Parts: sequence; structure tokens; C-alpha cells
Amino acid sequence: MRKMTSALTAASALSLIAGSALAQTGTAADPSILTPERVFSDPSLAGPVARGVTLSPDGELVAFLRSREDDVNVLDLWAAPTGEGEPTKLIDARALVPDEGELSEAETARRERMRISQSGVVEYSWDQQGRYILAPIGGDIFLATRADGSVRRLTETEADEIDAKVSPEGNYVSFVRDQDLVVLDLASGTETPITNDGDGVITWATAEFIAQEEMDRDTGYWWSPNERFIALQRTDESPVAVIPRLDISGEGSTTIDQRYPRAGAANAVVELYVRDLRSGDRVKVDLGDNTDIYLARVDWSANGDTLYVQRQWRDQKRLDLLAVDPTTGEGRVIATQRDRAWVELTHDFKALQDGRFIWSSEEDGWRHLYLHDANGRVVRQITEGDWPVKALEGVNEETGEVFFTASMRDGREFPTEQQLFRVSLEDRDAPVAITPEGGWWSASMNRPGTAFVGGYTDLETPARTGLYQADGTFVRWIEENRLDETHPFWPYVSRRPDVEFGTLESHGEELVWMMAKPPGFDPSRQYPVVMQVYGGPSGGGVKNAWLPPTTQLLTEAGYVVFRLDNRGEGYRSAAFKRALYHRMGVPEVEDQVLAANWLRDQPYVDDSRMSAMGWSYGGFMALHMLTEPGMALTSAISGAPVTDWSLYDTHYTERFMGKPQENEDGYARSDVVDRLDQLTGRLLLLHGMADDNVIFENATRVIDALQEESVPFEMMLYPGQRHGVRGNPRQLQQWRTYLDFLDRTIGERRVAD
Repeated sequence: MRKMTSALTAASALSLIAGSALAQTGTAADPSILTPERVFSDPSLAGPVARGVTLSPDGELVAFLRSREDDVNVLDLWAAPTGEGEPTKLIDARALVPDEGELSEAETARRERMRISQSGVVEYSWDQQGRYILAPIGGDIFLATRADGSVRRLTETEADEIDAKVSPEGNYVSFVRDQDLVVLDLASGTETPITNDGDGVITWATAEFIAQEEMDRDTGYWWSPNERFIALQRTDESPVAVIPRLDISGEGSTTIDQRYPRAGAANAVVELYVRDLRSGDRVKVDLGDNTDIYLARVDWSANGDTLYVQRQWRDQKRLDLLAVDPTTGEGRVIATQRDRAWVELTHDFKALQDGRFIWSSEEDGWRHLYLHDANGRVVRQITEGDWPVKALEGVNEETGEVFFTASMRDGREFPTEQQLFRVSLEDRDAPVAITPEGGWWSASMNRPGTAFVGGYTDLETPARTGLYQADGTFVRWIEENRLDETHPFWPYVSRRPDVEFGTLESHGEELVWMMAKPPGFDPSRQYPVVMQVYGGPSGGGVKNAWLPPTTQLLTEAGYVVFRLDNRGEGYRSAAFKRALYHRMGVPEVEDQVLAANWLRDQPYVDDSRMSAMGWSYGGFMALHMLTEPGMALTSAISGAPVTDWSLYDTHYTERFMGKPQENEDGYARSDVVDRLDQLTGRLLLLHGMADDNVIFENATRVIDALQEESVPFEMMLYPGQRHGVRGNPRQLQQWRTYLDFLDRTIGERRVAD
């Protein structure tokens, strides 16, 4: 009976969606019309996209992950020579582990933090010699030997081996098992426990929840370049409050006592140690008397004699760089960054062979690179101007060239595009663009800075990956992903939406927007609008890049799709980002009101049919927009929203809002429940019933408040799903739900009714 009901519901939803598309095209079986069923099926419409691409240390081989043709959610490891020759499969995940089974809660949570939704070979690592590639599959570890292409299984245990690494010189493999660090000698096969008391609230060599989720740090241990030392963290979670979390699936429910550090509450205590593999000694690193700090970053000097530690203070207004003697654990602060709001964490630290180092800072109002001497003093500012460095990508110490990505054109910021640039380490020359203008480039350089793997996309070009010399000279394709008759998206190209970009001004800041219009757009007609929103601190969503096919689902259904990067969103100036400091939910919504009013002034917009949709921070924004009278939205879709920032975690929330006890007014203003009496339209609320990031309590607060006031709304819950909805079947259901809701509130069915 349940299967029949589900089938009838799916069929009804499909007919509604098809009906909406037919209203635009008048053709019942037009094969060029993109459908939800095609979007969420295999092969992927994205085409053959290479993931996790890296160059071997010697620059002769490129490794990458590729989805299987029979299952886009399973990844295999491939490699291609940088010269002539076709790519070959190094590790076939299903051949080695046909059934991965269930991962441990620790590994499942870790992958959730890393936003890994696939299985198979989801990560891998090289040794510095380029002899081996290490890959975990299904909780065990496999080692591919480059010379003969053999694959060796290193572990086969009941426990998961996580965060596995090949040591820099390729003599050892290390991993975390049952909360302890283990080192395996590749020559003898002998395992040596580096720690042995990991249990309960004590964990070794694993990044704590806050580091994984908010600090972009996925590891808790670091090899020295000469393999003599391992720096490793010890985490004591006993101070962190236990938040009982119901993990509800379709097969029942379990209670997980999750230690979740909510804003204003206690964090885990993190310590750092160094193990000397030569002597067997372990010393504790002196991080200072204050234990309420964040272990932000850990790096080694080029010769392995100095351990660099970035220590972030709890209020995040100060970031110290410590130089530590690994034999004694003694350290000294050699550089400090301060800010009245918060200091950004980056991966822009590079230790040079001569003892100097590169580090980025926003001290002049923009994120730029600085050269420091071994004692931490600034030698010179490497980059400067009214534009931010996105990331330090590499250094060629022989030529004195520094490589970085930035959204910059003609010496000023250009947020919708990104390029790779080079600049001199020593001279005050202007940056030189290595990649051409016109789209969105990413880059991964090899260690010596002589070549890079470049990813490129624009509105007309799906993501493609190539190998390039450091000067930008093309070497070979890794995945060309040519959009031609063989590409899975080719049948739907003719109905790709027209996209335009523009700007609006808010409080002296330039906001960028993009708009996608339905096929056959007629400017004399009036169309409903879907405002897609994220709104929170991020890389921004307005880009000259290939549109996700879900955008085309919306335009096929007859909607104008609009997105604005409001203040606080995107890699912009420090002032642009800090507009939301202590005021989350205020400047972002003001900017979205500005955008809504601009849309209403456009003759082709039906201002009585406007909706917003967003997930996570975007879900928070969608609720605020639906309860903002100035928006006057007809409906909104809110997925996995934060509804009270005091329920969210310490590092993220306190960075922008401070502690609840220090900013009571700011927290009160951002509480969505207190605004629900101002709903201007219909609400669709969605949430995963096993969400361990934005805890389900955020949704139940809204559900309870609306029911208490007898306010009708719609709701879709996802058993077993965490902070995202995974897998083609559930995502298909999710988008059928979206389209059905929009059709009834702002679409053709509303007009018909």
C-alpha cells in the first residue's frame, strides 16, 4: 500500500511539473525540455568532471577522481601522464570493495563535515617522492604503487582507519583507528601505536567538530618533511555539553549523545604534542596558559626544524603565529594579526627554503600576501590594491614567482570572474594574469611551482580540467568535457536560459546580481520570480560559471531566477564582509529588499508572484525574507535553517555575533520565531531528521510556534538525512516538492486557480 501511495504521489507531482513546462512550450514530448527525472539520474548532466586533481611531486603524472558511468555516486582513482598517453584507472573501488557496508559514526560525521557525499575513493594522498598513492575505501586502506601499478591492501579490520597519509619520504603510512594514531612501516608491515589512551571523550590526531565544520581543518596530525616528527592534537571533549539528538531514519530511530559546542558554551580542550619517531619521546607544545583557544593551523618549516602554529583566541579578534621547537615544545609568538571584528583564517601560509615565509592578512582592508623573515617581521607586502587575494596557490622559489587566484580586472575587484595570477616575491611589479579573462578559473600547482592543474568554466562551458605550464601554456586535457553531441547535456542546450549580470548599490557598496530567464522570454509578458539566496559569509554565488541544471528546471517551469550577493557574502573587502558583524539577519535582508524593489520596477516581473528559496544560511535568509514586510513575498522555501543563533556552534556564530551573553539584542533580532507573526506568504519548511550540523531543534521551534498560532504551512522531513539531502531518488523527490510548491504559490496553477 505504501509503495502504491508513493507511486501515485510521484506520478501526480510529475504531471504537475510537466503541466507547468507545457504551459511554456505547448509541446507534450519535446525532448529538449529538461525534467527533474533526467537531472537526478545517471550519467550526470555535468559530464566527465575530474575531482580532486593533483600533480605527482615530479610533475609527470596527474591523479584525479572520476565518477563511474554506472553510478555517479561512486568514485574511482584515475591517472594520466603529463605527456602523451591516455588516462588509466589506478584504483577500481568496486573491484576492491564490492560492498562498503556501513561506516562508523565518526567517519560518517567526518565525511559530512568535508561535504563528501560519494563513496568509493573519496580522498587520496601522494608521498613527496611520488612513488605511492594512498586511498581509503570502505574504512580500510589501499596503497597504489606507481612503478608497477599494483594495489596493496594495508588494513582489513572491523574498525575504520581514517585520515590516512603516506609519510613525506614514503616509508610509512599513518592513520587514526579507534581514536588513536597508528604508524605502519611499509617495509616490514609492522604497526606502531603512537598513542594508546584514545577512548570516550579523549581523541588523538583527529580534528575536532569545530575545526572540521567551521575552520576548514580536516586533519589532526602533521608529519615533518624529514619524517622525524609527527605533530598531533589531543582533544578532550568532556567540557562540551551533550545534546541528545534523535537520528530518525525510515527504519526507526536512535538517540545519539552528540557533544555540540553551542554559542557561548564550552569548547573542547585541544592540546598539541610532538612525537619524535627517532627517540620515541613525546613533548607537549606550549600554547599558553589560556586553554580556551582554537588550534587553527599547523605547518612545518621546509627543513623540519620549526613547527609553526596558528593560535586563534576565543573571540577571534586575534591570531598569533608561534614558532615551536619540536624537541622541547617551547614556542614564541613571532607575528600577530588583530581586527576589531574578526581575523579570517586562511591556508595562505608558505614556509620557504631560506627560512622566510609568506602569510596573508587583511590589515590594509583587503586580503593580501606578505613576506616575513624567520623572526616574523614583515619584509614587504607582495600584493596590494583594492581587490582581495582568494588563495595562495604556489611558489616557485627558483624563479621568485608567487602564484595566487583573485577576482580582479584592471587593478580593481571583479567579483563575477576569477583568474590565476603571478607576482614577484622580491620586486614590486604588478601582478600578471596567467589565465585569460571571461570565466572562473581554479588552480592546483605542483610543489616546485612549475606547472598547475587548471579548472575552468563559464556560462557556455561545463567544468573542464587541463594541465598547464606555470606561464599558462596548455599541455594536455585531463577532462576536456567538451559540450558536443556526445555530452549528456547536449539534448538540452537549446533551452539554456539567457543570463545577465548587473549591480546594485547599498550603503556605498556595489552588490552583484545575476538573472536567468525562461526559454522564449517575452519582455512584454509578466513572469513570476524565484530569488535564490544564501546570504551568509561564503565565496558568493554570482559567478560567470556553468549553471547547475536545477536552475534550468526553474526556468523551464516559467520562472525568472534571480540571485544577489548581499553584504557579508563573498570574498570582498573586509568592510564588505564585516557589515553583518553582530547584526546577522539585518544588512543581508536590507540588501534583498533592495533587490526585490528593483525587480518590481522591471516591466516583465509580476510583483504579486515572487518567492525565495535557500538552504542552511539560505534557509535562515528565506525565513527572514518571508517575514520582512518590505519584501512582500508570496512564498518561500526554507531548508535546514538556523532559527536561533544561540543553538548553533561556537566558532562560526561567535565570529560574527559574539557570545549570546555579550550581544543579547543582536541574537534577539535574528531569532526567526519572534518574526513569524509577520509572514507575508506561504512557507515550505524542509529539514533532515539526522542533521548534526543545524540541529533539528531549529526547525521544531518554527513548527511549534506556527502550530501554536494555528498558521498553516507545509513541511517536508528527510529521515536519515543530515545537513544535505543525498542520492538521486531523494533529491528527485526534493525538487518535485519544490516545483509543486512553487507552481501552486506563484506558478501556473496559482494563476489557473
